[in-house]
Amino acid sequence: MTEQQAVNAPPLLLPEALGFSPQLLLDDIINIANNAVTDAVNGLEEFLQRWADERAKKEGGSDTMKESEWDPTGEVEQGLVAFQTLLEYHTDVAFDFFEAWSLRNVFAVPPDLPIVLPHQEGLDLTQSPEREKELMDEIVELRLQLQDQRRLGRVLTRAVHVSRAGRRRAEKRRERLSFLHDPTFDTIEGLPQKLFELYKSVSALPDLDPATLSSLTQYRLSDPGKRPWETSKTGYLNWAVSQLLVRARERNAAEGRRTGLDEDNERVQEVGSADQLKAAIEAMDRVQASLEMTTDLS
Repeated sequence: MTEQQAVNAPPLLLPEALGFSPQLLLDDIINIANNAVTDAVNGLEEFLQRWADERAKKEGGSDTMKESEWDPTGEVEQGLVAFQTLLEYHTDVAFDFFEAWSLRNVFAVPPDLPIVLPHQEGLDLTQSPEREKELMDEIVELRLQLQDQRRLGRVLTRAVHVSRAGRRRAEKRRERLSFLHDPTFDTIEGLPQKLFELYKSVSALPDLDPATLSSLTQYRLSDPGKRPWETSKTGYLNWAVSQLLVRARERNAAEGRRTGLDEDNERVQEVGSADQLKAAIEAMDRVQASLEMTTDLS
């Protein structure tokens, strides 16, 4: 037995090459045979039962002693049990030999016969254990890298969803702020240049001393179209005082003397010339007109 197993050792690749297990196939064949035996016994039981019933009817009351002694049901059952036992015994013996013969002859491959499966064709199976261990370690490392790539893919997918949600929120905010691109705001772009011009004009003016500031605060403009003494009582007094000052200045100039009024007049001249004041006022008017136009458009 040992020598026979050594000659015909069942290969492990045989089920993979056939696509099924030989032992399972033989078990299915044996089960089919046993089912056939069972069907034969059941059919014979029905036939014998009908035969016994017909015999009992034919004999009737001709021989009451023999009929009372003869039990057809019991004899049929005993005969069926004996027949089934004998048939199953011969079936088991026959299929045991068939199974052993099939495993040793039909489904046996000699050890010297190489088996190469289609998916193993061209493989080098003569690697050393060290090389095989290196390959297995490389496979494990590649699996870990594959898992990392899958996790990275899931993270990137979530990041894409988050970025899309952020983009939708940004687009909604841009829609809410779209009014800032209104053409009316183009007029405001010129305001810094005008303000810069105003700043340069004002910066060109000389500094004011406290005496000049106090004198400017006391100066009042008369109504246009009226002479100074016709505006009001205050205007008449200012006009009269100015006339007196002019006469006093002329008299002092003729005599070669300087008064405090002359010094105040010089300080006023230090503030700036009339052209400079006019340029500053025009720049302020332009800025005010631009602001009013922007307010009307908005």
